[in-house]
Amino acid sequence: MIRKFDASTALLLIDVQKGVNDTAYYGGAIGKRNNLDAEKNILSILTEWRRSERQTGFTKHNSREKNSPLKLNLKSGQQLEGMEPREEDIVVEKNVNSGFIGTSLEIDLRRAGIQRLVVVGFFTNVCIETTVRMAGKMGIDTYLVHDACATMDLVGYDGTNYHADLVHNVAIASLHGEFCTAISTKDVLHLCSENAKFLNRVQGNE
Repeated sequence: MIRKFDASTALLLIDVQKGVNDTAYYGGAIGKRNNLDAEKNILSILTEWRRSERQTGFTKHNSREKNSPLKLNLKSGQQLEGMEPREEDIVVEKNVNSGFIGTSLEIDLRRAGIQRLVVVGFFTNVCIETTVRMAGKMGIDTYLVHDACATMDLVGYDGTNYHADLVHNVAIASLHGEFCTAISTKDVLHLCSENAKFLNRVQGNE
């Protein structure tokens, strides 16, 4: 069973910025992104989270890479529509993959009494994966919403193009059961109102 998400649970939106849809920059030779429903699912969760007045947090990526679309001074670095932070939200700016490195995210969550974290956003195998791994090792009860995140095609060391669905699914499989518990948008909405007896928390190595 997974217990209902209460006031000790925060929703963390990772890098929900317009530039995540720049397939020319991130998508490899073919330039494809998976899970085009990610934004819809993120908004569905965020709307319910706002309604219940639980803690919400955001990471904003301000890349060091010269040509990256994820720079806060660019239009492409701005928030996706409907995903703008509010005054009461935790907001950190980062320039590396993890939301915890070089930011106040951990101390902000601790001060807010947060013990559980629900993670959504971009990209599954990069900033999502790095942040989830660290959250799990910090002792935070972490839930990754697999249909509320997405990634791009990935080009391997030998030039092989790996489809975004494969990259996404392997990243989640690597995290689930070790650093977090992977759940769906539907599961999150259920857990906002009651316990989920049909789900099992599987985060390990604790």
